[in-house]
Formats: sequence, C-alpha cells, structure tokens
Amino acid sequence: MQVKLLVEGGSMKPGPALSQKLGPAGINVNQVIQKVNEATKEFSGMKVPVELNVNTSTKQFEVQIFSPPVSELLKKELGIDKGSGKQKEIKVQNASIEQIIKIAKTKMQNLLCNDLKSAVKTVAGSCVSLGILIENKLPQEIEKEINEGKYDKEIKAEKIETSDEKKKKLKEFYLDIKQKQDQKIKAAELAAAAAVAEKESQTTSTTETTSAKEIEKPGKKDEKKK
Repeated sequence: MQVKLLVEGGSMKPGPALSQKLGPAGINVNQVIQKVNEATKEFSGMKVPVELNVNTSTKQFEVQIFSPPVSELLKKELGIDKGSGKQKEIKVQNASIEQIIKIAKTKMQNLLCNDLKSAVKTVAGSCVSLGILIENKLPQEIEKEINEGKYDKEIKAEKIETSDEKKKKLKEFYLDIKQKQDQKIKAAELAAAAAVAEKESQTTSTTETTSAKEIEKPGKKDEKKK
C-alpha cells in the first residue's frame, strides 16, 4: 500500500486527513509523524512530497522523501515567502545563475532532463511565474542566453557559490527595481482612492439635489391651493 503526502518539512502534524489515509492500514500515526519529521527536517519551511510504503500485513512502513518542488526551493534559496501575484508587473527577487545551477543540481533526478544545462533552463523557466529576475534580467532572456551557451562555463563547472560582490550588485539592482515598483503601487492606490472619493462625492451631491427637489414640491402644491 502506498500513501502519498505533501508535508511541511520537519513540521508534520496529526490531523483528520492524515488519520483517514493511514487509519485503514492500521499503523501508528505518531510513529509516522516522528519518522517523516526526522527525514524532512533539512527542508524546514518548505512543502515536501513524501511517499509511505506500507505493509498492511506486518504494519511496517518505509518513508521515501522526494525533494521539494522547484518553486519551494527557489523561495527558500532567495529568502522569499511567496511568488509574485502579478509577475509581469512585480518582481520579488534577483537570483544569480549560480543559485539557479544549485537548485537544478538538487532537482536534476526529478526533472526528467538529459543534462544539467537542460535542468538549469527548466529552473529558469520556473522563475517566470514567481516573478524572479536572474542576473538582472527576465528569465526568458536568461533561457535564451543558456541556449546560446553564455553560461556553459558555469554549468560545466557546476558552480553553485555566488561571490559576496556579485550578491551585493544583484541586491542593489533589485532594490532599485523594488523602489520603482513601490512608487507605481502607491500611485495606483492613490488614484484608486481618489476615484472612490470622487464617486462618493458625486453620489452625495446627487442625493442632496434629489432631497432638495423633494422638499420644494410640497411648497409648490401649497401655493396652488392658495
């Protein structure tokens, strides 16, 4: 019997869904949680795919851990909680090619890629939906450059360490981008607030005009009676 789970690395907790999956197998849920947390503790803060191979006769089980999805590895590597909800407008971080190579090496066996270069390209592609820049550029540009062989030297050397100087430059570039993004967001919020205020003002004005006309009507009727 196989049971597939997606757990928080090192922080799996008991719950109705887990009991429902493991209950029929008759195995100790607490033992499963303990073993899974021990096996996934290095992936703390990330969602980790886990497969339990259960022997229903002996009530024994084996825990098989798979590396987290590329998106989770990218967020962990770059220190971000989530990707961009508007990837075309908002960028959330600026990665080095070395960081992309590092993640590609980690996920290589799960990406169905023939070589590391293809894996690097795949990871770069995942940066698109998350709103992550690579080497100060859009991931689409980096994918093209990978095809052209621009990063062959780094990929062949499996270079995964980014120098402090390079990290500093990448950070400075991103902070400049973020400042411009924040200014646009603030301007959009102010424009939206002004539009709401204008609409409310027009509604108030219309209401006051209508009320004034309703007040005038009885007076006119009284004049006709006289």
